[in-house]
Amino acid sequence: MKHLERVLGITLAAVVLTGCGARENQGTEIRLNPDKPVSLTIWHYYNGAQQATFNALVEEFNATVGKERGIYVEGYSQGSVSDLEKAVTSAMKGEIGAGSLPDIFSSYADTAYSVQQSGQIADLSLYFSEEELSEYVDSYIQEGYFNEDDALYLMPVAKSTEIMMINKTLWEPFAKATGASLEELTTTEGVVKVAEEYYNWTDSLTPDVPDDGKAFYGRDSMSNYFVIGMKQMGQEIFEAKDGKVEFHTDKELIRRLWDNYYVPYVKGYFAAYGKFRSDDVKTGDILAYTGSTSSSLYFPDVVESENSSYPIEYIVMNAPVMEGGENCKVQQGAGMAVTKSDAEHEYAACVFLKWFTQKEQNLRFVCNSGYMPVKKDANSISALDELIAEQNLTINDKTYDCLKEVLSDFENTSYYTTKNFENGFAARKVLDYNLSDKAAADREAFEAAVAAGASREEELKKYLSEENFENWYADFCEALRLAAEQ
Repeated sequence: MKHLERVLGITLAAVVLTGCGARENQGTEIRLNPDKPVSLTIWHYYNGAQQATFNALVEEFNATVGKERGIYVEGYSQGSVSDLEKAVTSAMKGEIGAGSLPDIFSSYADTAYSVQQSGQIADLSLYFSEEELSEYVDSYIQEGYFNEDDALYLMPVAKSTEIMMINKTLWEPFAKATGASLEELTTTEGVVKVAEEYYNWTDSLTPDVPDDGKAFYGRDSMSNYFVIGMKQMGQEIFEAKDGKVEFHTDKELIRRLWDNYYVPYVKGYFAAYGKFRSDDVKTGDILAYTGSTSSSLYFPDVVESENSSYPIEYIVMNAPVMEGGENCKVQQGAGMAVTKSDAEHEYAACVFLKWFTQKEQNLRFVCNSGYMPVKKDANSISALDELIAEQNLTINDKTYDCLKEVLSDFENTSYYTTKNFENGFAARKVLDYNLSDKAAADREAFEAAVAAGASREEELKKYLSEENFENWYADFCEALRLAAEQ
């Protein structure tokens, strides 16, 4: 009852309790004063079209619901996701020059968990009724429950998953010449098979230059590869409870991930050169990649290499699944956390979050961001089509096709993300870089050795040996252990 007593003690606040959920004060409402509006600041990482759309929605809120209820919102981009995470962490720690935490901030679960552990995040379940919470996609809302205390610390506002995008212009002559099919790309193992065929085919186009085949494929997120790959094979690599984690690194399953990334990478079938794989498609260094739905905005219209420049078309597919595995996709995208303060500010923040995640507003944001909506009634292509027609909205063709692909299969797909645990951010970094860095370094060393006259076949044996895998596997498991103990 402590929270309710605090609310009742606020001047000019009239409290009405709604809902009868498990939490005693769930659904608390506070009557604010429109003549003395509550000011809220939001930190986010949106840029470009995403930021413009977000700002437009904030302005609309301020002019309508905010004006009526007594709430004024200001949003500030902190740059990239990494920049935002650094700003939030510095503010949480009270570092010199960092300033205070804003009223609301975009956050991935790992960062929000750290702030919550410091006691600086509000429990949002106090301001949402059970009925309101039931409107959100179950797996999305569950991500925000960090502990076993029924408290909600992170609200989903826009989500993404992984898709596969392909340079159609290059795919078609390759497929015609080799018989490769898009159906083969529905599995991780199929991607490896097709990538080998593409390498060999491109190598054959220059018979006077041996072993100059081109890479076919790349991945944006290696942590997603591990997390979702293991989940598809029936195992959670991070099993977290009450902030503690148990690592599940079954050697046989990890070996499958190794065989389907490291091996084709060292052989030259996969590649990663630019900051993102859409950069590598743009330079013609790869033909296809797996990345976030929001990456569709950056898939190039033109390939620009040193010697040529030509327009391309695209193909969108669901991300590949481990052969024989569950149809499980990653759920990602930052939610929004509310800084613990007074009941008026916390409540006002929740009013904004409720408005922003309503079907109409959320789908308008989706149109210009490539993210997926967070409420059940909005997660269909028919809902998106209806809003586009009603409001004469424009949407990037690539973004629409990505959303159509994932939303059409939404009901048949399970969406997964790991639970939070102490040092979860550090552990994820191990997944992001441990294998990919080794693959890139070993590929470079292999190419240098071959260029110096070494036998391609003999040199490959060194990298594809059982000993090489065993050594890496031991290092990988140890790196995870050390990350968890930081």
